[in-house]
Amino acid sequence: MITPMRVFVLIFNARTENEGIHTVRVGDRNKILMFESEDDALRFALLLEAQDFPVPTVEALDAEEIKEFCESADYDWEIVPENSDLVIPPEINLEETDWQLDDREDVDKDTFHSNQAPQAQPELSDSELDSIRRKLEGLL
Repeated sequence: MITPMRVFVLIFNARTENEGIHTVRVGDRNKILMFESEDDALRFALLLEAQDFPVPTVEALDAEEIKEFCESADYDWEIVPENSDLVIPPEINLEETDWQLDDREDVDKDTFHSNQAPQAQPELSDSELDSIRRKLEGLL
């Protein structure tokens, strides 16, 4: 028997009717980040919060369940390996997320709704990334 792979994803409005999973926008595609490490997911959530983003909840889920959802929603997914380079959220986020729109529309609440950044994040130089890493490590 194959043991399910547990990953960590970011959920907004967890365990409510208006629950949404965090996605990033890459070109014209939505991508769900699946973190192998809960600590890495928590760091990413803190970076979002520092950008005045709504505070997400880190949830452990089965990777296959997320992949199936991605296939049904036509989303991409990426596994972020433990102890990999720090993943930094895009600097620009949507002003109004899909799940915020749902507050005004009567839609099927049994599906995940995305929170998207508009475009792929701009490329940062190695020195800029190193500077950001040092600042973040100083927070820990």
